[in-house]
Formats: sequence, C-alpha cells, structure tokens
Amino acid sequence: DRFPGVAHFHTVRLNQPSGMYYTTKKLRAICDLWQKYGSGMTNMHGSTGDLVLLGTSTPNLEPLFYELTHDLNQDLGGSGSNLRTPSCCLGKSRCEWSCYDTQATCYAMTMKYQDEIHRPAFPYKFKFKFSGCPNDCVASIARSDLSVIGTWRDDIRIDQAAVKKYVSGEYKSNGGSHAGRDWGKFSINKEVINLCPTKCMWMEGDTLKIDNAECTRCMHCINVMPRALRPGAVQGATVLVGAKAPILDGAQFATMVVPFMEISADNDYEDLVNFIENLWDWWMEAGKNRERIG
Repeated sequence: DRFPGVAHFHTVRLNQPSGMYYTTKKLRAICDLWQKYGSGMTNMHGSTGDLVLLGTSTPNLEPLFYELTHDLNQDLGGSGSNLRTPSCCLGKSRCEWSCYDTQATCYAMTMKYQDEIHRPAFPYKFKFKFSGCPNDCVASIARSDLSVIGTWRDDIRIDQAAVKKYVSGEYKSNGGSHAGRDWGKFSINKEVINLCPTKCMWMEGDTLKIDNAECTRCMHCINVMPRALRPGAVQGATVLVGAKAPILDGAQFATMVVPFMEISADNDYEDLVNFIENLWDWWMEAGKNRERIG
C-alpha cells in the first residue's frame, strides 16, 4: 500500500546479437521501447549475455513483447530451467586469434535450440559460451555448463625475424599497450620464457624454440609477441563441461571432456550437436531438480 510502484517489478531479458554488436539506432529503439513500457533501467550486459531490462508491470509485458518482436525484430532470452541465451566473443569478425567462427556457431545453436531456450524442460539452467581462443574473453571456462574454447592441434607458428625485432626493441611487446610505462628494455627471458607455465620455451642463440608437446595453450607468449607468434594452422575447439559461479560456494571451473573438436558449419556442427544432445539426455535422466550438470 505504501509503495504501489513496486507491486510489480518484472525483469525482461533480450537475446543479444552474436558478439554483442549493436547499432546506435537499435539501442535507441530498445531504450525508447523500455521507456514506454518499463522503468527505463537496463543492465548492459548480464554476465551470460542478455540485454536486461529491469522493472515493469504485468499488463505491459504482452504489448512490450509484441513490439519487441514485430517492430524491433528482437527476441527474448532464456530464463529459468532451460537453455540460457548462448553467448560468444566477437571471434573472427575482429580477432586474429580466433580459431573458429564463434559468431556463426553461437547463432546456429541459438536458432537450432529455440524450443530449449523458451520452454523450460531441464533440471536447472544450462549455459553455452563460445570463445574463439584460449584467452577466453567471455569467461566460458568459469561460468558456462558447456564451454567451447578455440584451440589448435599443431605447432605454434613462429616468425623468427619478428622474434629478433622484439628482442632488439624494434617491435613493442603486447602490441604497444604498455607504452609510457617505465619498465625498461624488453627482456624475452623475463617477460616470456620465464613466465611460461610449463617451461616449454627457450632460446638457442637468437632463435626461439618451443616444445609444443608441453604447451598448454595459455596464450601468454602469443599475447606478448603477437607479430612473432601465432596459433597453429590446424584449428578447432576444446569442449569443457560443468562450470558455474554460485554465490555461496564460489566458482567451479569446467572440466575438459573433448580435447579437440572440429567446429564447422559445413556439416551443420554435427559433432558439437551430437555431444550436446548426449549430455542433455543423460542429465535430464540423472539430474535432480535445480542440479546443474557440473
């Protein structure tokens, strides 16, 4: 009675475009729609994706949904015990490290599993996240039930001439992002080799050597010397299962299940789809209510 404005406070989740690319025109249209039917408050972006619209009343839901889908050509995202809105990094559209097309994969899975997104049928929520390389810019390994992280199966490609230019200072480390910091001359031993977690790199004279069998794809050396080192040419993804970030228990990272899988639109992502649906069949049989697959 004292606060009638909070009698209803529905949250609406919108399915974001792959890679979260928006035009200002689209953002203005969404904001205008939300000003019309809701509080005007938004959350850009939810941690799994979804442009979140905060606070509206029950009578406004249907007209909001109608205009959103018919006029703005935008859909609702997943909420509840279902497939949540698939999310991805910007992949090959902007990033030279991406080992598969994250945007195409995310879009394909979003369209294929519309029923699973909109009609809750699982024991609990299920999240897809697609990262193009081991930098994992959407943190899929930390907070998605199915994490698809781009990787390579062969050797890191090395441009020895570029290595020499980093050592001499002609090329700036980390793409020049530390310009202006007084950290002294670049040292390949201090900044790359000694920081390798498996010690799989060394210099022989002025030649960089890598024992690729020991490489764990941490990406540090590639990030520091991007003009000298590149992911291998045989590219695909590692598939991991079972991450979650609960409030009380702390984060549970995903477990690697498939070390290397080819991710290709040429066969309609057949290997990935079969893997997903086998997981779901087992989980829906074995999972307790509100028990995530991890």
